[in-house]
Amino acid sequence: MTVAPQSAAAPAALLDAREVRGQLSPRRYTTLAAEIPAKVLKIQPKEGGAFKAGQTLITFDCAMQQSQLERAQAAIQAANITLEANQEMIKHAAIGKVELQVSQAEALKAQAEAKAARTVVSKCRVIAPFSGRVAEQKVREEQFVQTGQALLDIIDDSVLELEFIAPSSWLPSLRGNGAVRVRVDDTGKTYNARVSRLGARVDPVSQSIKVAAVIEGRPAELMAGMSGRVSNVTGN
Repeated sequence: MTVAPQSAAAPAALLDAREVRGQLSPRRYTTLAAEIPAKVLKIQPKEGGAFKAGQTLITFDCAMQQSQLERAQAAIQAANITLEANQEMIKHAAIGKVELQVSQAEALKAQAEAKAARTVVSKCRVIAPFSGRVAEQKVREEQFVQTGQALLDIIDDSVLELEFIAPSSWLPSLRGNGAVRVRVDDTGKTYNARVSRLGARVDPVSQSIKVAAVIEGRPAELMAGMSGRVSNVTGN
């Protein structure tokens, strides 16, 4: 969990804090990377654009990979023809069992190679794993990318989480009504939020705990990365 840094104060200061710093983060975010080496043909949407789950975000030039798949599929047909012929011939003792077994193995090999080729071709499109927006575009169209190279940073900002480090003295109210307020610096407005999860442990040195809360109503003016001052509702 990424949290806006606290001020460099002594741990005792946090214990008596009425306000702490918090940051808005998307509930889901990830970096999409290339799974094959290829040239980028199309990127849609561009940086800042919205997309739906299952939508194609990047298309690669996969003419060579497609031709390899077609070759593998043709190899399946050839192997099956040989296998069928050998199955008939063995009925008449025209060939031995070893030849039949070899043709069966060749048919299985051709199917496996075609499956591998289909898998490679399926990587020629980068599909959105969830609905959201493009936070950062790291490559350009017509650029050749390598396997593992970062392509897009994407976020799901349909729900914004307020992440902060609270003094452990807030725990009773955080576990109770779970209500906090945040005054966001970027908008100058105060918003209500409700705790969605607490950290697994209290830090024994600072006597603090990590907290995530969901902003109520998803105000349109809020964006991931904004920060502000968080206050405990029952502590005010």
